[in-house]
Amino acid sequence: GGLGSGICNDEQILEEKTKIALALSPQILVEKSLLGWKELEYEVVRDGADNCITVCNMENFDPLGVHTGDSIVIAPSQTLSNREYHMLRETALKVVRHLGVVGECNIQYALDPKSLDYCIIEVNARLSRSSALASKATGYPLAFVAAKIAMGITLPEITNTVTGTTQACFEPSLDYVVTKVPRWDLGKFEGVSKIIGTSMKSVGEVMAIGRTWEESMQKALRMVDPGVKGFQPIGTTPLTHAEVMSEFHKPTDKRVFAIAQVLESGEISPLDITLNSNIDPWFIARLKQIADFRTCIRGVDLHTVDKALMLKAKQLGFSDPQLAQLFTVNGQPTNEDI
Repeated sequence: GGLGSGICNDEQILEEKTKIALALSPQILVEKSLLGWKELEYEVVRDGADNCITVCNMENFDPLGVHTGDSIVIAPSQTLSNREYHMLRETALKVVRHLGVVGECNIQYALDPKSLDYCIIEVNARLSRSSALASKATGYPLAFVAAKIAMGITLPEITNTVTGTTQACFEPSLDYVVTKVPRWDLGKFEGVSKIIGTSMKSVGEVMAIGRTWEESMQKALRMVDPGVKGFQPIGTTPLTHAEVMSEFHKPTDKRVFAIAQVLESGEISPLDITLNSNIDPWFIARLKQIADFRTCIRGVDLHTVDKALMLKAKQLGFSDPQLAQLFTVNGQPTNEDI
């Protein structure tokens, strides 16, 4: 990942990428492709007395092949088994202790979705962009704690400034889900490719919190662009089948909306979406719940909506303007300002 990097499927692409990379660096690294594996991150803190904890683990919605800065990221991880979670956590602690890192550290993994095989992509022995997300997602002040550790103070001696009662040696436990969605401004630049890959193109990101992943996902999508109501198709003209398949194999910043279109129309099954995009079936199944609910309530009279239906809508992250687009009053479309 990073500037000048890329996935090379044949010799021609290898030559093209090599020319770009050598213009930026005196050497290149040719490594095994792990395209399609899950990408995960662990934020680790270790003090000078060898007290070591994992503050947060995060999972990328997009599989390996999309830079983590351009990927939708969920904290904590949603699709890992207990065995996978603890395997990667124990490895993170061993790596940090082996390297002798004192302070805050970020470890990125690639995990084979079909086995327990995994690789360490990189170890950032510093605060990173992901660390800011982890701090806000968990309420654990990573930069503050890292500064204290640098002064020789140990984790049990540092009070968590958020709780005010626990020590910084305790790992946060979340009863909510956080989703980060990157923000792009690719439309402002003429001739730039909108395909996202191993080189980061996003210019910012938003973070949303919800009791369910569906809620946090829809909230985040609304914050990225005021014109987006949530997880639903955008634009007046639907994408063709070829354009949708292109989004799966060569993703752009609009892939998630292509998924929304095909889930709502039913033209491509959830299994085929996973096979073509390598996105975990758990995420696709949750997004399908949103798409199915949109179909279910479209045209429903507002006067017939009961508490149970409205609660389900809010648990799935639907905003009032979204619902106003779907409900009717006496057979007429409702106003978004209700």
